[in-house]
Amino acid sequence: MTPRSETRSVLIEADGGSRGNPGPSAYGAVLKDAGTGEVIAEDAQTIGIASNNVAEYSGLIAGLRLAEEFAPEAEIEVRMDSKLVVEQMSGRWKIKHPAMIPLATEATRLAPFGTTYTWVPRERNKHADRLANEALDGKRSGVTVAGGPPGADSLIEEVESPDEAPASIQAEARGWSGATGESTTLILVRHGVTVHTTEKRFSGGLASANPGLSDDGRAQIRATAEWLSPLAERIDAVVASPVRRTLESAEILAEVLGKGIEEEPGFAEMEFGTWDGMTFGEVAERHKADLDGWLGSLDVAAGGGESFRVVETRVLAGLQRVLDKHRGGTVVVVSHVTPIKTLVTHAVDAPLEAVFRMELTPASVTVLSFFTGGREGKDPRSSMRMYNALPPGIDPFASATRW
Repeated sequence: MTPRSETRSVLIEADGGSRGNPGPSAYGAVLKDAGTGEVIAEDAQTIGIASNNVAEYSGLIAGLRLAEEFAPEAEIEVRMDSKLVVEQMSGRWKIKHPAMIPLATEATRLAPFGTTYTWVPRERNKHADRLANEALDGKRSGVTVAGGPPGADSLIEEVESPDEAPASIQAEARGWSGATGESTTLILVRHGVTVHTTEKRFSGGLASANPGLSDDGRAQIRATAEWLSPLAERIDAVVASPVRRTLESAEILAEVLGKGIEEEPGFAEMEFGTWDGMTFGEVAERHKADLDGWLGSLDVAAGGGESFRVVETRVLAGLQRVLDKHRGGTVVVVSHVTPIKTLVTHAVDAPLEAVFRMELTPASVTVLSFFTGGREGKDPRSSMRMYNALPPGIDPFASATRW
């Protein structure tokens, strides 16, 4: 990648950590366009056995080297959650530890005149912290430039509003020109696993037995929440189905993202009536005729509960309420298999029968955008930006007992 001479100012977010202090250490650094927030490049490396402070300085140096390579003429602001590094590089604290002196000297050499240093709370430096941890976990090593292998920032790219680009560019890039006007983006998250998920039992909505998340389910959702955390500033709210497993998932997401929770009953799971809590085999044994009538049907109610048509009406009513309230924004919606698949068929203008041909992994992310305008004389348009995605390193085909 050639240097971006048109970039006038950049942000460096850097961090480092040691598991043991001293212990196995790594750093993470990300270079962003200060005007747009666009990621230009990232670097994440292990550095052997070192202290936290050495790892943090190493992250700063890596970030400055990214700026030197990819934005050599730009003004630089460095943001770190290390008070020590920020105060020392700002000249307010003396550098006394012998190990810090050569690192600070190298950072000073790389930093152009006028570079500023800003301390930020840890929760605002999650991108760099994640990179450092991914390096320690063996998931990442070296420099990645924008447009390289997909990672967490490909998620950001998919969620960012497409109406920032001219319509002609959108059409060329996406092969579709129906989406125009202001967009509202839904980041749909399926809840984590429960005991019913792992035992493959029917688990319905508000009228069901409502098991809570298992330990695995909580870990899954926390991993997804951390993956979404770089988007926190773009997200307006977390909206949840008022079912126990989705509310528990929403609480974890809201905590990590720093948002409040709104409940939307339209996004609750299908009601399975008398089948609730039973396995597929148990239903086949006890209610074979009813099951045969339900399989592949959109109009037959499951166990006397709800049909897919009834769920569709309820889900789309909930969708409209969310679009009306959060028009032009980005919302995390925590829901279930049937409502999420229903929203996908609606967004891509597919027949509702398509729900029978989709699979959705626990704690997965699906991204849909809905636009206020469309082609002249047509209904407003929508698009699917991502489907059934999971944090890097998680196998989407693994069994439900894992993910």
